[in-house]
Amino acid sequence: MFSATQKKELLALARASIASHFQQFRIAIPADEAFNSKRGVFVSLHIGKELRGCIGNIIGHKPIVTSIVDLAAAAAFRDPRFWPLTKPELEKINIEISVLSDLIPLAKDEEPVIGRDGLYIEHPYGAGLLLPQVASEWRWNPSTFLKEVCRKAGLSFKAYQDPEARVYRFTAEVFGEKDTF
Repeated sequence: MFSATQKKELLALARASIASHFQQFRIAIPADEAFNSKRGVFVSLHIGKELRGCIGNIIGHKPIVTSIVDLAAAAAFRDPRFWPLTKPELEKINIEISVLSDLIPLAKDEEPVIGRDGLYIEHPYGAGLLLPQVASEWRWNPSTFLKEVCRKAGLSFKAYQDPEARVYRFTAEVFGEKDTF
């Protein structure tokens, strides 16, 4: 979907969004037409192998560039699982962006494909999402992946089998600062 140059621009935009919190400057928004589509986007921050923040939108309500600006700052300063990012940590973080496809209902007898699919579950008692790279990083099999998305939603491990549950799969274009383009 995106060229190496476009990926670098989006990653630089995410970093500028976070840095502007510490250095008060106006963020330059790239004018590339490819960045105006409305897609679900997640911005993840890591220090080493440890997650340091991750915030996203499942459905695209804003252009990708606007989402990245908002979500990078949110991942750095408003992820409720972490303290706000500090200025010394700014140089240590690795930024990763995931641009999501549309959600596709997972058939009752279908299993997610590890390394390709992310999962999203909606249930009357909770909802949760795991990006495609999570199952690969943790070396989960499809059954474990389904159980873990339930856990993420605060549900029982078998909630995906509940008739009231709606499970969706999606793909994502994932790229980060540690990647070589």
